[in-house]
Amino acid sequence: MKAFEVTGTLDEKGQLILDRPLTLDTPGPVRIIVLFQEPTDEGEDDPDDTPVEEVKASLRRALQQAKAGQTRPISEL
Repeated sequence: MKAFEVTGTLDEKGQLILDRPLTLDTPGPVRIIVLFQEPTDEGEDDPDDTPVEEVKASLRRALQQAKAGQTRPISEL
């Protein structure tokens, strides 16, 4: 079994609407696991839920710094 991650929205009728189509080699049955954000008591977002674009940008900066030799030894961190 293979896994694909895709985002979507659950509408008021309980229908799942994907943000983009799945590109699978062959049509057939699938298993769906739905993850949703639970509201917190304070109404704040989970601090571990950093937006994907922010994570990607950070990784790009780190890769550029590593390529340019702008690194520090772990003992200094």
